[in-house]
Amino acid sequence: MTYILHEDPFSGNCYKIRLTAALVGVELERRFYDITRGETRTPEFLATVNANGRIPVLQMGDKFLPESGAACWYLAHGSALIPTDRFAQADMLRWMFFEQYNHEPNVATLRFWLGKLGEENLSDQQRAQLSAKRSAGEAALRLMDEHLATHDWFVGNGITLADIALYAYTHVCEPGGFQLADYPHIQRWIARVAAVPGYVPMD
Repeated sequence: MTYILHEDPFSGNCYKIRLTAALVGVELERRFYDITRGETRTPEFLATVNANGRIPVLQMGDKFLPESGAACWYLAHGSALIPTDRFAQADMLRWMFFEQYNHEPNVATLRFWLGKLGEENLSDQQRAQLSAKRSAGEAALRLMDEHLATHDWFVGNGITLADIALYAYTHVCEPGGFQLADYPHIQRWIARVAAVPGYVPMD
């Protein structure tokens, strides 16, 4: 089966799928879109790839699977990236939900606003949110750092989808105004992830 990833290489959500695929030995064809130019909002994209107008989307033949967490789960099914223990699976999902609710809306958003768009191009509404998003992002990173002070990985004794979900935007958080030097346990965890066999870097 041919797997096609519809993505923007700048996106950490897209990178999650690329990293998952690499760690389980699945090759991906890549199709690139620039979300700043509305390339995921065209009538063709909405009709054939994702009616929600977003990437990433994992395509398998004539099947299209949006949402990074769902695509990572699909690719990792049956691999060591998903624990076999029921509680460990739920704990993994807990961290993935945390990433989407507490981490990504703040850490990833500031990286996009400040690192991609530039503060000078933000709307007044976006500028008004900068302080709150930075505080919330720092709180998420502190919680992660505290957990990693006593754990090598977020769940169990090896890398899981929880680590992949949190790694994607954490290791490139500094363009959003966050300082990795403030989080020594996160820094060591980042090095552990990068040393996993099969690891591929973000573009």
